[in-house]
Amino acid sequence: MTALPADLYDAFSLLPEDERAVLVELRGMLERDVAPLLDEHWESGTFPDAIIEPLVSRRLMDPPTLAGREPSELYAGMRNLELARVDASVATFYNAQSGLFRTTILRGGSPEQAAAWDPLVRSFDLTGVFALTEPDHGSDIARGIATTCRRDRDAWVLDGRKRWIGGASHAQRLVVFARDDSGAVRAFLVDREATGVTLTKIQRKTSLRIMQNFDIELDGVRVADEWRLGGISSFADVADCLRAMRSDVAWIATGAAAGAYESALRYTLAREQFGQPIAGFQLVQERLARMLGLVTASVSLVVRLTQQQTRGVYRDEDSALAKMVTSANLRETVALAREVCGGNGITLDTGVARFHADAEAIYSYEGTHDINSLIVGRAVTGIGAFVRPSTR
Repeated sequence: MTALPADLYDAFSLLPEDERAVLVELRGMLERDVAPLLDEHWESGTFPDAIIEPLVSRRLMDPPTLAGREPSELYAGMRNLELARVDASVATFYNAQSGLFRTTILRGGSPEQAAAWDPLVRSFDLTGVFALTEPDHGSDIARGIATTCRRDRDAWVLDGRKRWIGGASHAQRLVVFARDDSGAVRAFLVDREATGVTLTKIQRKTSLRIMQNFDIELDGVRVADEWRLGGISSFADVADCLRAMRSDVAWIATGAAAGAYESALRYTLAREQFGQPIAGFQLVQERLARMLGLVTASVSLVVRLTQQQTRGVYRDEDSALAKMVTSANLRETVALAREVCGGNGITLDTGVARFHADAEAIYSYEGTHDINSLIVGRAVTGIGAFVRPSTR
């Protein structure tokens, strides 16, 4: 069981053998059953529903071959890498369930809710997505949540709008964050088909075209109190979820960079100019080396971050730094990959173009580069720079 071509320092060997076996089998399935479907769906802007069953049936969140042992956090990170090196939309779709939804249940639900719902989440018998961002509030969502909730006897009534909610059409429940009359932030598992819920697909995207993103409107939506997450009563509780989730995105950024590098490597070995493979040219090798260096740096960063989190160390600045750096490395990697593929790099045929376009979405979601840099800056200086002081 060998490491990927992009895993120069063999981080894969840090996993126990049974976890490596699961990922090797996943790798084969993705290359055999998923990869051939992607270009057509990317071009048409549709999701390949045929990939859902192969992903779900493998129970990647609790693989049966581990004989009941909880998989390691490093395994979960490398699972995201394996998915993303084939396609960022596939990784984003799966992580919506395994990362965003599951983390919110485990960290935001009451102990009773987490115990009852997590097995259903792992088996995909309960599916959901994370609905926090709003049309007018992204980076300022901590103070800007405009969606409201009010108590009405044994239920809650929700009104508002959410935006960029990926995978909503495949979800049974939408984790909607709203503010009550006192200003407290609450979270609800809203039935996607409830009266008053309207989903509108976002059109004309040039990034993550396979992943289906939606605008969601909530108009007097009633939600029973039993579907309110008992562990969330402030944005600090939401931030606790985000702190744990951001490492997933760093792994996805790393995987997408690995996929772009490996696609470029294959192309340059096959493409001949002046009577030889262009991989033999000095300038091409320099770019391949730079790409591999960027990927290796990202792998090293997310591995160490995950090791820290396994020890129980969850700090905003750690996950923010990882997301900031890996997404920037991804951006540079895909640009170099596109460059060494020449004009063919803008077609879907080389495998590079999807990564090149998708990098822009990854660079922005789960905290933009600037917001993450301010989180890190606050930690190292002790000075918060999110809001500039008034000059008046």
